[in-house]
Amino acid sequence: MTSDIGLIGLGVMGQNLALNFADHGATVSVYNRTTSVTDEFAAEEGDRSDIVPHTAIEDLVAALERPRRIVLMVSAGRPVDAVIDQLLPHLEEGDIIIDGGNSLYTDTIQRSRRLEDAGILFVGCGISGGEEGARWGPSMMPGGHEEAWPHIAELFQAVAAKAPDGTPCCDWLGPDGSGHYVKMVHNGIEYGDMQVIAEAYHLMKRGLGLSHDEMASIFRRWNEGVLDSYLVEITGDILALEVDGERRVEMILDAAGQKGTGKWTVISSMELGQPTTLVAEAVYARIVSALKGDRVGAAGILSGPSGRIADTEGFVDDIEQALYASKIVSYGQGFMLMKAASDEHGWDLDLGRIAKLWRAGCIIRARFLDDITAAFERLPDNLMVDEFFSAALANAQDGWRRVVMTAVGAGLPVPAYATALAFYDSFRSADLPANLIQAQRDYFGAHTYERRDRPRGEFFHTDWLEGGAETPA
Repeated sequence: MTSDIGLIGLGVMGQNLALNFADHGATVSVYNRTTSVTDEFAAEEGDRSDIVPHTAIEDLVAALERPRRIVLMVSAGRPVDAVIDQLLPHLEEGDIIIDGGNSLYTDTIQRSRRLEDAGILFVGCGISGGEEGARWGPSMMPGGHEEAWPHIAELFQAVAAKAPDGTPCCDWLGPDGSGHYVKMVHNGIEYGDMQVIAEAYHLMKRGLGLSHDEMASIFRRWNEGVLDSYLVEITGDILALEVDGERRVEMILDAAGQKGTGKWTVISSMELGQPTTLVAEAVYARIVSALKGDRVGAAGILSGPSGRIADTEGFVDDIEQALYASKIVSYGQGFMLMKAASDEHGWDLDLGRIAKLWRAGCIIRARFLDDITAAFERLPDNLMVDEFFSAALANAQDGWRRVVMTAVGAGLPVPAYATALAFYDSFRSADLPANLIQAQRDYFGAHTYERRDRPRGEFFHTDWLEGGAETPA
């Protein structure tokens, strides 16, 4: 009996994805480098005929129908290349390797070129939704060699999450690293979403002194409106959980971890000259949180306001507006970045299609994404200037500004709200003080500048110490 698809890497995500494939009619050959993991998985699933365990990679390859389809669910980096090296001697032209991990998109570009030379079709497929998503329906973001898509489309779209209108949250995105790039930006936006929610929690807990039940109720109410989303929903559950008389969230050390995709997003944004400022602040907020020992020491030395917010009337509603407006900015920045990457790499990304893929299954799934999808159907130059979102920002900004001003006055950090507001104010400014920066650069380094009264692309230099004579550069 031949298998329809192979899967290598039986961590929790790999196991759940294998079961998801099997539930949708596929016979799945599985392999893990540590044989005991394969044995335990097979034993847990009993005598299912649609899950076929193997103890050698060559046996898994031999069991697959052609063209062979093999999904890698291994750690990003060298482990992916190591498994590819093991597979190559046993594969034939036209076989397909799908990397379903969180690989860096530049690695995916290199692997795509390398495997094309070997006649193998390579797909980098971002998969979002965690363990639950892998088992019951993730958001899937494939890109790479497009010839592979007809061979994997039916099965991948079958196992993917379905949006409220029934559309599978899986569609082809573009060449080489495009799928993993979109997943990287998704994760960067996820960092931002988590930070703006955490700032709301901090303002309500420390600033307003609300109880956990009160905060849980507020998040659940928010989840019935424009903030309806998976992360807001689970925040209500988290705040409500009490174990042995203690709220579990308060027993967790305030030192956040990260696996790198947020950092990759920020690095890419700098390389492409795009301002993902909210994601950057979310990454730095995690870095600062990890300095727990330093912060505890500094708390006894550095002075500041008490953190209490005195004027509380309507402030929870203001926080809701700050959270919503900051999300709009963050997503706007994320889509700006994906457009720039698409232009740089020739991917021709469809931004509206990407928003559709995130409507279900993934961690940032939200009602909000239907509005983003609709916005891109209207083809805005930027999400924030779309008629729907520009109106939403106008309606939210009074409360948003009050939150930032009040938090600063109380000594409570709101880096995500503040940077989002700063970007909003910068983006809506026809004039910024960068003319002075260019003058300084020209003064000390003869870096030249453009003139307001001349076409873009013409550069000039001033002799700042000898009478201000100006010459074309």
